[in-house]
Amino acid sequence: MSWAAHEFELYFIQKHVGTKASFLAVVIGTQLPDALTKSLVYAADDTAHFHRGWPGVGFTHSLLFGAILAALVLALTRSRGWALGILIGHWAHVLTDIADTAGVMLFFPFSTEPITISMWKHAAVEGRYGDAAAYYSSLGGVWDLFWLVMMLMFAWRTLTPAYFRDVVIPADPRVWSWLHRTFRLPERALLLLYQGLLFYGVGRMITWFLYARFDARTPFEPFWGGPEYIGGNDISDAGLAEVLVRTVIGAVLLAVFLWACWRTFGKRLWERGYDVPAAEPPLRASR
Repeated sequence: MSWAAHEFELYFIQKHVGTKASFLAVVIGTQLPDALTKSLVYAADDTAHFHRGWPGVGFTHSLLFGAILAALVLALTRSRGWALGILIGHWAHVLTDIADTAGVMLFFPFSTEPITISMWKHAAVEGRYGDAAAYYSSLGGVWDLFWLVMMLMFAWRTLTPAYFRDVVIPADPRVWSWLHRTFRLPERALLLLYQGLLFYGVGRMITWFLYARFDARTPFEPFWGGPEYIGGNDISDAGLAEVLVRTVIGAVLLAVFLWACWRTFGKRLWERGYDVPAAEPPLRASR
């Protein structure tokens, strides 16, 4: 899992999707895998398996789950921008979580084999505070910092008032206009809401890092697979060859299934949908 990288990724993604996807939908999609499960994970007997495996709630971290959510949003709202945002945000979260030792079942249900690069330990077994301390005592904290630097170097323009006004609002005018009208928020207040996830991520990263160093006093071990004081959480029982076979089979079957769904009903749903709602008046917020 990632404690702040998911927030920093949002702006990097926004730079590349522009008006094609709703930023708010990307935010929701990014948060959904853990929002639906995290409160249950820390109480589980086998936290890693429950969080990412099967039986358990690991299916929420699969590519198919994101595709199903996006299809439901498209069917209910007919908004291509929201459907695409949910899909991109969800898949970004899932692919980021490959980095910890538990990994994710990318190709569920066609393969329950978790995909992982084992960069740092999945430490939910330590509880919320222990999990945070372990994360910021390993390469997990470095991963968060990496995404913050990437965002500030290559996507900083997405934080500017001009970008918010010219790209973010036009991509989702109905929701921003509703927030403006309902809560009487001027453009500056809406801009702060938009930028708020960055400040939240930075504050979260700094606070938990300081907690790990000066309160929990866990050893700082930023090397591959650390920290050593946490037991391994590899939920796979297969050897390398078996992992490769299961993964390839699962990937092929999922690709075929998604293609069949697209041909059967997905393309029709997409064609019934609309892009940015042209009938919605632009935001006329005070500055």
